[in-house]
Amino acid sequence: MYGIVIKSRRGEKSNSKDNKCGTESRKKGKNAAKRATLILLFFALAALSAALIANPEKYVPVCFEGIALWAQCVLPALFPFMVVCAILTNSGLADKISKPLARVCGAVKLPPSAAIGFLMSITSGYPAGSRTVSRFYTSGLCDKEACEKLAFLCSTSGPVFLIGTVGAGMFGDGGIGAKIFAMHAISVVLVAVAISLFSKKSRGKPPAAIKTQNVLYESFYGAVNSALTAGAFIAFFYTAAEVAHDFYILYPVERLFNLFMDENLAKAAAAGLIEMTGGCAALAKCGGTLSVPLAGFTVTFGGACVILQQLSFLNSAGVRCARFIAVKFIQGALCFALLLIPI
Repeated sequence: MYGIVIKSRRGEKSNSKDNKCGTESRKKGKNAAKRATLILLFFALAALSAALIANPEKYVPVCFEGIALWAQCVLPALFPFMVVCAILTNSGLADKISKPLARVCGAVKLPPSAAIGFLMSITSGYPAGSRTVSRFYTSGLCDKEACEKLAFLCSTSGPVFLIGTVGAGMFGDGGIGAKIFAMHAISVVLVAVAISLFSKKSRGKPPAAIKTQNVLYESFYGAVNSALTAGAFIAFFYTAAEVAHDFYILYPVERLFNLFMDENLAKAAAAGLIEMTGGCAALAKCGGTLSVPLAGFTVTFGGACVILQQLSFLNSAGVRCARFIAVKFIQGALCFALLLIPI
């Protein structure tokens, strides 16, 4: 009997040692992956900087093109709406508007805060939804699991940008923009709700209404900050896309796309994987039957520019980057498929 007890204790010790070894190996794997990512990022930024220094006469005007694209197409469509949504949020009106939708959220295993988060996202566009999700986490309204589900839902472009800028401004038809917006919203909601239904029910308190002493100042200050940040992202990634094209970094992607579409459309679609607004403008210039579905995919997926804007907020809420990017790709693919259907 005594020998059996000794053996069992030895077994427990060996199991604890195995668990410690497994934990340490996982930590080492994560640290190695993080180091590899940082090294890759360093070389990418160094290469970009070298290209800008070596050929400033080309890339400085390209950067100005990105700024002009933001000033002419994005800012007029988004800034007024950002101010309106900020006033609704800071005054507490958005909270009252979204309360009737709390029961619907519970039916699809989403926290009550999903209603106001989606309302901010679908009206303001990127990255308002992600900023709202981050606020929910820091204020203790949602845990990490709930925030990840909200991140998939509150990741949309706005109607003003899609109908006014992409539809009327780029494609010359507001109806095309309305169609893209409808399929874009349906794709995001369907995928997000499907993921939520097959997961555990999220628990969270309803978001408390946020009221500030100076609603107008806070609203305009926040809107200006968001608009300028979006402009900086667009200018940087618009330039990065041009550098990537010149140095054939996107060549494998372009060749892959070229199997299913013409060369100009393939280049435009590849550019959209880096910067969404410029990609949509290039797709609109190409025309053809695939230009609208590809624009839908580009807007829904977001490209590196929009995804990194969102992750800058979502990382603090514990949202896993790889999973978020994978879900955005699925949503974009669904939007592309829906826009192929003649309506």
